[in-house]
Amino acid sequence: MSDKAAQLKAFERLLTIMDELREQCPWDKKQTMESLRHLTIEEVYELGDAILDNDLDEVKKELGDVLLHIVFYSKIGSETNDFDIADVCNSICDKLISRHPHIYGDVVVKDEEDVKRNWEQLKLKEGKSSVLEGVPKSLPAVVKASRIQEKVAGVGFDWEHPEQVFEKVEEEIAELKVEIAKGDQDAIESEFGDVMFSMINYARFLKVNPENALERTNKKFIKRFQYLESKAKDLDKSLKDMTLSEMDIFWEEAKLL
Repeated sequence: MSDKAAQLKAFERLLTIMDELREQCPWDKKQTMESLRHLTIEEVYELGDAILDNDLDEVKKELGDVLLHIVFYSKIGSETNDFDIADVCNSICDKLISRHPHIYGDVVVKDEEDVKRNWEQLKLKEGKSSVLEGVPKSLPAVVKASRIQEKVAGVGFDWEHPEQVFEKVEEEIAELKVEIAKGDQDAIESEFGDVMFSMINYARFLKVNPENALERTNKKFIKRFQYLESKAKDLDKSLKDMTLSEMDIFWEEAKLL
């Protein structure tokens, strides 16, 4: 691991390259915060994939891509004299110090839950009218539900025991079954959403990240289905021409891999 001087030198190198690209590269010169936004989101998702795959070399590369975007936005901000990379760094440093009074002040905490509760209370003192203001509107629904539940729990709006949460899951499933029997599509969708929301809440009590859990299942399904496709190809068959029983044989094989 590099020492701090080497780390600062590497960061300075990146800042210099960013300056040069902004001045000399036709593509980089044209970019705005708006044009970079969707690319930034894509880079964060690629970082997330690398983390889930536990590919540390790829994590390193994707972190570099994300860091480049942070430097790029800061460069654009400096051109309009709104902010630069120093302002960005100092802003997060100031926030971290103010949000960690148990480190930089005299507040005493006994565990991470105390830290989370203090964090949300401090946000309200900073002028936010709702603890939910910090949840981005454009977050994917599963992630958004998880963040909503974490934030309201941080101010004490929470269940006391995991068993209560699972009972809520069962209650929501029962309500969904009622609406399915009625055949009201709008009500079915509403109740299905309630089931998912309660399951995501239960995941928090199990200390499971629901987004990560679902993505692991996605990857597992893809791997097994692609094995099934390869076996069908070996037999010179199309999946649509195979019976479910035939496909199930290969599916069970895939589960053993």
